[in-house]
Amino acid sequence: MKRLFGYLKHHKLITVLAPLFKCLEACFELFVPLVIAGMIDRGIRRGNISYVLRMGGVLLLLALIGLSCSLFAQYFSAKAAAYVGQNLRKDLFCHIHSLSYPEIDALGSSTLITRMSSDINQIEAGVNMVLRLFMRSPFIVFGAWIMAFRISLRAALVFTAAIPLLSLVVFGILLLTMPRYRAVQRQLDRIMKSARENLLGVRVIRAFNREESEEKDFQKENDLLTEMQVRVGRISALLNPVTLTLIDLAVACLLYLGARLVNRGELFQGDIVALTNYMSQILAELIKLANLIILMSRAYASLGRVNEIFLQPSENEGYSEEEGQLLLKEKRVKEEEELLKRLRKDEIFLAFHRVSFRYSKEAENVLTEISLEIKKGETIGIIGGTGAGKSSLVNLIPRFYDVSSGFITLLGRDIRDIPLEELRLRIGVVPQRSVLFSGTLRENMCWGKKDATDEEIREALRIAQALPFVEEKGEGLSLLIEQEGRNLSGGQRQRLCIARALLRRPEILILDDSASALDFATDAALRSALREYSKDSTVFLISQRVASVRNSDRILVLEDGHMAGLGKHDLLFRESPVYREICLSQLSREEAEE
Repeated sequence: MKRLFGYLKHHKLITVLAPLFKCLEACFELFVPLVIAGMIDRGIRRGNISYVLRMGGVLLLLALIGLSCSLFAQYFSAKAAAYVGQNLRKDLFCHIHSLSYPEIDALGSSTLITRMSSDINQIEAGVNMVLRLFMRSPFIVFGAWIMAFRISLRAALVFTAAIPLLSLVVFGILLLTMPRYRAVQRQLDRIMKSARENLLGVRVIRAFNREESEEKDFQKENDLLTEMQVRVGRISALLNPVTLTLIDLAVACLLYLGARLVNRGELFQGDIVALTNYMSQILAELIKLANLIILMSRAYASLGRVNEIFLQPSENEGYSEEEGQLLLKEKRVKEEEELLKRLRKDEIFLAFHRVSFRYSKEAENVLTEISLEIKKGETIGIIGGTGAGKSSLVNLIPRFYDVSSGFITLLGRDIRDIPLEELRLRIGVVPQRSVLFSGTLRENMCWGKKDATDEEIREALRIAQALPFVEEKGEGLSLLIEQEGRNLSGGQRQRLCIARALLRRPEILILDDSASALDFATDAALRSALREYSKDSTVFLISQRVASVRNSDRILVLEDGHMAGLGKHDLLFRESPVYREICLSQLSREEAEE
């Protein structure tokens, strides 16, 4: 709630004006029964038509003033709610971008999408209704009660009995529905996850003829959501009939008691009409209040779910003082301090020192005891079977994930001591999955360098072997790229992603199996151009192809997260059984030994 109030503080005026105008409308509404009572008792009963007409004009004036107040209140509350939704959505989006890979993996993209869309819409609707009704409804209820005491003390006792009973019903139903609405939202997350997976994997589903089974699974989850909604809806549906029954009983008691008081001459007929109107007003406002509370329970549950994302810590920009002291005790012992001094002295650019990594505390190590020293400008090929830990290893360099033990240094400095922005500005990454964004080719390329000139972009495209097909399309850098690059082939997307990374001229270039969709001739031309272009860059070249890594300065062979070899192609072919097996599965012995 503190976060929500923080957003409303930025729009104090409209936040105050919305309930204020609603309370003004309520004030004028409370005068209406008194005016009607006067029309009956002083006008109609006495045959004073001019008085009736004057009071009719007063009613019309009260209606117009109430309508104006209501319109202003609606406008200000809607505006305040829209601002809250806008700012909350923006901050949530920014916070999601600051989350680390493990946190995003744990939360799941379907959950994040649901909370940014459905949950924030619920919060926005809740803010709108609260500003309109949270003061107006109680004001009408207690105002009508006070007015009833003003008319008749004995008749007002009916109000005194009815209001607590109605409140008990309203809050009882609220306590029953709130946890159920949270469960409904969690089930909606599951539906969103299922729908997202099916949309992303629609080609695979159709290729394996799995439409029917996927439809059944989705129907099962959808039926469960419907059942949960119906269950909570049944409890909510009790609200109106129970409150109406109580109000009807209260009106019956009021009419019976009022009739006796009229016979005794203690009340007039107009007073009975006024009391009945006040009871009707209380009924209407309590129903509104009940619906408001149900909406508030949904909004509160949604706010809690959104706040869970905000409570997830963003990526670490470095160590806290306490963590630093702990690390000094645990790992920066004398021998490691000596190692850091040697790394600086020998000008080792990047070093892995006994690095192990696992994706969660409960999981097994994906990488175990990896030690590697790399000089500036060196090209390191990384090869190994599926699941050997190749991508996991390079993902540690830009700190997409943090090491579980050991440490990585850049120019003798632990990368966790380097601010993330500074670290990642030194690195160009081309991931396994080629990601392009809707927009022009120029806009996509400028992700690598914001102020890149057209000449720089064309040079990067030339090196990435992308310039020929770009020129063939005839639109140049204004080529429109559809969402996820759907109007391009897989190889074309990969070459554009490589060009985008090259445009930055990074100190460290990571190519994570980024040429898998290229033919051998294009792959060879790309590697030749990269060798010339990246003389001053340290390159990590991950590939399943021996041909892609064999000319690297050194080749790192991984097997089940362990180092199975490190060296040049000829040495590894002779001495590493794992590397020799990979080579012979792709090349003839003569080709491998060339």
